[in-house]
Amino acid sequence: MKLHATTIAILAATAAISAATINTNAYNTDSYAPQTLTTVHWSLSHEGTDSTSRPYYVQRLVVRGNLNFPRLCFNQFARSMRLTDPRDTLIELVPGYYAIASPRLMTHNPDDPATDVYADPKDEDSVVFEIHTRGQFVNISYAPDGFHRVNVDGTTDRAERILTPLQRDMTDYAAEVYRHNEAMVTDRTAGFYDVIPSYKKIVPGQPGAMSRVNIPGFVDIDPENPDYYRIEVHGDSAVIFCRPDRQWATYISFYSKVLSRRDSLGRIPDVVIEDWPDMPWRGLMIDIARNFQKPQTMKVILALMASNRLNRLHFHITDDEAWRLEIPGLPELTDVGAHRGYTLDERTYLRQFFAGDGNPRTDTGTSNGYFTREDFIDLIRTAHNMGIEVVPEIESPGHARAAIRAMEARRLNCGDDRFRLIEDGDTSHYTSAQAFHDNIMNPALESTYRFMEKVIDEIASMYRDAGVPLIGIHIGGDEVPRGAWDGSTAVARLKEREHLQTQTRVHAYYVQRIAAMLAARHIPMHGWQEVALDHDEDYNKSIAPVAGGVNCWSTLSRQGNGNVTDRVLLAGFPTILSNVNHLYFDLAYSRDPQEPGLAWGGYVDEFSAFNAYAHRLCPAMDKGQGKVLGLNAQVFGETIRSAAQLKTYLMPKILGLAERAWNCDSTYSEAQFNAIVGTRDLPFYASQSLNVHLRQPGIRLDGCMAHINSPYPTSTEVVIRYTFDGTEPDQTSPIYTMPVTIPDNCREVRAAAYAFGTRSLTISARR
Repeated sequence: MKLHATTIAILAATAAISAATINTNAYNTDSYAPQTLTTVHWSLSHEGTDSTSRPYYVQRLVVRGNLNFPRLCFNQFARSMRLTDPRDTLIELVPGYYAIASPRLMTHNPDDPATDVYADPKDEDSVVFEIHTRGQFVNISYAPDGFHRVNVDGTTDRAERILTPLQRDMTDYAAEVYRHNEAMVTDRTAGFYDVIPSYKKIVPGQPGAMSRVNIPGFVDIDPENPDYYRIEVHGDSAVIFCRPDRQWATYISFYSKVLSRRDSLGRIPDVVIEDWPDMPWRGLMIDIARNFQKPQTMKVILALMASNRLNRLHFHITDDEAWRLEIPGLPELTDVGAHRGYTLDERTYLRQFFAGDGNPRTDTGTSNGYFTREDFIDLIRTAHNMGIEVVPEIESPGHARAAIRAMEARRLNCGDDRFRLIEDGDTSHYTSAQAFHDNIMNPALESTYRFMEKVIDEIASMYRDAGVPLIGIHIGGDEVPRGAWDGSTAVARLKEREHLQTQTRVHAYYVQRIAAMLAARHIPMHGWQEVALDHDEDYNKSIAPVAGGVNCWSTLSRQGNGNVTDRVLLAGFPTILSNVNHLYFDLAYSRDPQEPGLAWGGYVDEFSAFNAYAHRLCPAMDKGQGKVLGLNAQVFGETIRSAAQLKTYLMPKILGLAERAWNCDSTYSEAQFNAIVGTRDLPFYASQSLNVHLRQPGIRLDGCMAHINSPYPTSTEVVIRYTFDGTEPDQTSPIYTMPVTIPDNCREVRAAAYAFGTRSLTISARR
């Protein structure tokens, strides 16, 4: 195998990602060009509790510019909402997609006082909407997004969103961050070969012995552990001993962690390294269904995974909000299911979710697009060459709204109901975790299994053509809400025929049929924890042997799920630890309200992943009939709006995952881990144009003195800037070097860290 020292430059492809195009199939890719811009200025005007002690908040939208349109649409996490002006109407088009209709839009006249009652007094040409919203406002990801106006002719134009920063007293948080940063101080200096993930065994060469290394040589070996390798550096050469199919992965990691730090003469210290992982599954799930990521972006993610010795990509390509993989013979899955916009019938595309502009032809952003068959084959082949196997996920029977709407469009547009997923006359009433009422496949219809068989066979064909192994297909199996099939006559007949007394047994029937379908094709079945929980012994005995892995995710004690991993393991299933409070990377890094991300499972940063010790997450791992395969981190896409944001969610959280997935037992302390992150990994990945997240400085107020500390105490690259006048710190603000006296007229101290070509969020403390 010919290798080049520039292999890791795949990471640098990040900078060129925006130049790629999305396949939008039959749609014209010309976006609508608005004649006059409409802007929406958003602010949070009030937070409180109602008479029943339930939290609520009031959102204020000031709409300016072009107001001559009948509807203003936007996306937001599904919440109970109402407009405070009785003349206005708020319409839920689908959970998470809303439209405001108001006579004050089409008839707005700044010279007519009657239409100006709710206008911004500072701006004659504006209309104000206030939305009373039930629930807590967590952070900026909970603000409305994807504003677009619907014109009289039904076309749409994006409306620019302008956010007013949240004003909250975060003094206690600033002090909390200060204490954490203080704990990151360490006297231990990292050795040259202290890397993430850490090596199992290092034998240094002679003191001071250095070797000039360019491209390493390779020797093929066939170790019992397929990921074992040995590296020998001496005599101006480096030789890597590993399996032939692990050469790319081993080289990419060795380059990014070691060779990238060669001295000015191209040398590194002599050494013998022996290394191997403790667990065979070191995975990362990327959701491209909710918000699309292009093939080029996914190749950058693969290189990042290989760099950190991860070896499984769990590829979440279908969900309620989209279907992102071309399936030959079922073009509606991508013609309809991969495009979103303003529509009343969904016969040609889905309704808008998250942050689009209402136009299914828009070829920018994350709303529209899919992987062609050729794209997917190229991706799984590239992954395999990097030592990574891809497990595609086809969500079923729940989380299937995109597939359901696509197959309904097929029936309505061409009369073909052979792949239909729902039943006429079904009166079932249910609400899914994401507030949908129409996202569950019917397990009593033979057409449902015909559909799944078609999809499975087409995916298997792609793997055969790529020449890579298909180690499993993930069928989802999660979050089927109560009552999903209560009104289905087909399910009633199925229950009577098969003696299925409960919804759980109906769900089990579906899983067993799909498992048998996969087993007949020698494809292991993967699923979320629901495919292994609360079933009888006969079910477990039939499914566990054909299961490739079960992701245990909802493991929070407050949800009654504190022992999920143990229960799945003891039922005999191969268990993949995917715990939300350690490994859901789409959860926000912190409780700063400007930090994007979800928070339903807490907050997750690199230390959360670093502390995901398998024995703690699954105490019964040495007692069960099953086996803990390893760790899997998840990045769900609801809050992701760009490739850059996806990478920021990953770096540096992926470093904590890498360390703990490779090494089950304790290695570095948190402070030592943080020092390596701040002095080596973040500078390297930032130099490769990869977006990274920079933690905040901390602030401690002591009388008239302000103490500010760095998130990376051992890094010389971090610069902290501060202000006393309530403004945002910028590159012209004073640099913090020692405790400073707070002026008498100062009411708030603000600070931000600058390093690695980026900036942290501002942190503040009030007096």
